[in-house]
Amino acid sequence: MAAISLTFSLSGLTAGAKLLYFGAAGPLPADLAIEARSLNLEHVSPEMLVHQEICRGTPLGQQAAQARQRGAAVSDQTLLAILRKWFWARKPDAGFLLAGFPATLLHARVFDEWLEAREETLTGCLCAESPSALAPATADAANPAVAEHYRTLGLLWEPAPSALAPV
Repeated sequence: MAAISLTFSLSGLTAGAKLLYFGAAGPLPADLAIEARSLNLEHVSPEMLVHQEICRGTPLGQQAAQARQRGAAVSDQTLLAILRKWFWARKPDAGFLLAGFPATLLHARVFDEWLEAREETLTGCLCAESPSALAPATADAANPAVAEHYRTLGLLWEPAPSALAPV
């Protein structure tokens, strides 16, 4: 397991920064969470949004709850609908730190289309681990294809190997 130091300092970014975070399952590293709050970046994750929909008893929340009751993952269709609802409800100039999404190349392409439709661009994608260490298509980390997609677009910010320290 690796820990993040100040490798991903958000200093110099504005409150309108739009960031993706790919890393190990669990909460954001404390330093990153504090910096995001100081910039008034909304921290959001698919898990949090799904939980909110379930608690509100919305039709999408009911679909997600039914999938979980069966022991299945929330379908891509339901997950994308929940993320779409969040994305289009936010103010265009509002910054965010979106953790754990996109998890698949399909998600990444759909998310790119949403950004393009709103004439917005990502500021960057923070990858806490070497993309080769990322698990394929998990709910909590990008798979290597997603990391490569954002690397190709020049948006992937990776830590230097010396910045990762064993915990």
